[in-house]
Amino acid sequence: MRVQKLSLLAIAAVAGLSLTACNSSDKGSSDSSGSSTPSQSAASQDSGSSSTGGSGVSSGKGTGTGQSGTSGGGTAAGGGSGACKTAHLAFSTSGGMAEGELIVNLKNTGSTSCTLKGFPGVDLRSKDGSLSAKRGRLAAVPVSVKPGAETRFTLHYQPNNSGGTGETFTSLVVTPPNETHSHTLPVSINVPVSDGSASAITVDPVGTGK
Repeated sequence: MRVQKLSLLAIAAVAGLSLTACNSSDKGSSDSSGSSTPSQSAASQDSGSSSTGGSGVSSGKGTGTGQSGTSGGGTAAGGGSGACKTAHLAFSTSGGMAEGELIVNLKNTGSTSCTLKGFPGVDLRSKDGSLSAKRGRLAAVPVSVKPGAETRFTLHYQPNNSGGTGETFTSLVVTPPNETHSHTLPVSINVPVSDGSASAITVDPVGTGK
């Protein structure tokens, strides 16, 4: 009986140790699972923070580029220090120093200085058609035109002193140097009807003459 009692006690002790080991293992597993959940949450939060930061940087660069582009566009619209644009020039005419001369004035209406260099394109129109003025012999020089300032060029033609009705041009189409846009001015230029009258119409470079 004593031997049997000791065996039962030994079995009970072993069973108790097994239960203790199981409880310890379950607790460790629970702790491991619990610690894993906060770790994943923190990783998720870090990932979200990084994404937000990246978006902020990208947005900042885009805004800067847009502002720079706007500034550059503003300068170009005002004429900048480059070639004067037709849209930022005011055109007018006045009498020349001699008969058969017409002065065409170009005023810078932009907000910054611009430059004109070369011969303007000049077309004369009448009820019968049009012709283009030929370039004169004067050399072209660069002319810087400040805001509100003017420069000019001279149109030379043969006045009609023949006593006949001649040909009257009523419109002057001017294209500034290095430009593709034109401006039309009302004029009254009467030339004789002869073979040499058209070739006698010439234009000087901008900024030359009086």
